[in-house]
Amino acid sequence: MSKILQTVDQRTQLVGENRLELLMFRLAGRQLFALNVFKIQEVVKLPKLTALPHSCPHVVGVTHLRNQTISVIDLSAAIGGPPLRNREDCNLIVTEYNRSIQAFLVGAVDRIVNLNWELVLPPPKGAGRSHFLTAITRMDDDIVEILDVERVLADIVPYETSVSEDVLDRDLVDFALSRELKILMADDSLTAYRQASATLSNIGIETEYCPDGLTALNRLKEQARNGVDIPREYLMLVTDAEMPEMDGYRLTHEVRSDAALKDLHVILHTSLSGSFNQAMVEKVGCNDFLSKFQPDELAQKVQNFLREQIQSGRLV
Repeated sequence: MSKILQTVDQRTQLVGENRLELLMFRLAGRQLFALNVFKIQEVVKLPKLTALPHSCPHVVGVTHLRNQTISVIDLSAAIGGPPLRNREDCNLIVTEYNRSIQAFLVGAVDRIVNLNWELVLPPPKGAGRSHFLTAITRMDDDIVEILDVERVLADIVPYETSVSEDVLDRDLVDFALSRELKILMADDSLTAYRQASATLSNIGIETEYCPDGLTALNRLKEQARNGVDIPREYLMLVTDAEMPEMDGYRLTHEVRSDAALKDLHVILHTSLSGSFNQAMVEKVGCNDFLSKFQPDELAQKVQNFLREQIQSGRLV
């Protein structure tokens, strides 16, 4: 089963070309679900699990893989479906999100598909599981639901959005509040956006939300056409890497290619691996990269840039 991901290193060339690869699988029924291959370390048949007393009800145990102990989450139960009972036919998808390793208990693993992000759409409003989805796509005659793992994990491990006192610069907070500074954020996970927005409010920064890269680009272009000075309107753009219709890499490329937008400071804020993203930052022209989700690091990078802007005289 782990051979399904053997060529993942070759797939890194897809990112930055507005393409992605999805691992499709099923849970308790026939509905197809998917996760991005880049967040998956391996897929294995369900090994022996050890019960973990007093854990979240969706954590069905722990297992030992590659010299580390990993929590196993029943993904069906975690998104409001029936628990997976027939364990003999189950698999584990081992993933890395937000600097932590976890495994998701799933049913049958289907296959990997290669798609253009333009074929991946936001979930319809009001859909039954929409709060656990970041996107949907169609494969053959089936709708594939792409899960918001950050939303799933937020229900299991409560997230922290406060900023440490030794990181917080009160003078910069007062300055940001007095100037009503704001940041444009593009992220297909509303949970991830809320985490970041709550953190930035601690340092006096307002945020505007876009659910994908295309929405963010269109908003910026429309404002520029209306005479708005974009680098003055927004302190910076903070963008996720993976988003429907246009990913963060292509968004950055389009921003850098537009004379009215090219000077906008761009931070890539993503749960994908740091070493890979550092290379992509240089390729597409991002100013910085930040792994999700570290409140102090996000606050520090924003404050550092704000301090530079003040010292240079661009913000007075």
